[in-house]
Amino acid sequence: MEAEIRRLLGETAAVGTRICCFPEVDSTNTRAKEMALEGAPHGTVVLADCQTAGRGRLGRTFQSPKGKGLYGSVLLRPDLPAERLVPVTALAGAAACRAVKRICGIYPALKWPNDLVLNGKKLCGILTELVTDAGGSLCLIVGVGINVAQRAEDFTPEVAEVAASLEMLLGRAVSRPALTAALLEELDRAYQKLEAGALEEELAFYREHCLNLGRPVRLQGPEGTQEALAVNVDGAFGLVVRLPDGTEKTIRSGEVSVRGPDGYAE
Repeated sequence: MEAEIRRLLGETAAVGTRICCFPEVDSTNTRAKEMALEGAPHGTVVLADCQTAGRGRLGRTFQSPKGKGLYGSVLLRPDLPAERLVPVTALAGAAACRAVKRICGIYPALKWPNDLVLNGKKLCGILTELVTDAGGSLCLIVGVGINVAQRAEDFTPEVAEVAASLEMLLGRAVSRPALTAALLEELDRAYQKLEAGALEEELAFYREHCLNLGRPVRLQGPEGTQEALAVNVDGAFGLVVRLPDGTEKTIRSGEVSVRGPDGYAE
């Protein structure tokens, strides 16, 4: 409920200007895009207790059972050129990582570019999208889904191999309203740094918690599968990899799927 989240939410500069809570939507990102076209203000938050068609990166689905997770999207109207928005996906991942630490007392790892991983299991997915509103203004939609209270039987068999919830891994209850408030505060903090062009601290945090660095990765894209070694995260939060022939290239969010050599994550 909005009142419960407002009670827990500290002061923010943008995120949370308006909070809209729904019992069910097809996708919070889709609803946020619709609201952008309707003129919803900068910082509008869309939250749902259930998604019937949750979406992830690269056309994947995000399972969103009722009352089990944190499913939300933030609508931002950036006064920045599109190229300055490239780090947003990774910044949202770092914000979610910090929010989990605040509420649960433990930092998940970050699997580039934006998944949260704990004990080798995926906890969170993030989908960022750009849309132009009716007036021609650029809008940024940042969608975050965090598995909070799911049990093993809440995941389909193929997803259960790679996913888990916070409560499954921690063995205790986690407050969804408290986690939501912490996430909104952290997203607001990250966005203010993006606007100011002050991302040094965020980049250092991301590199510290990125589980891929120093490990082999498998790049899965339109041209097939390629083995590489993840060696760095560059200033725009791209993943720098070293190929078997010794050459290096930088992968940008949305280009490929990055996996461990033996599955989802090490």
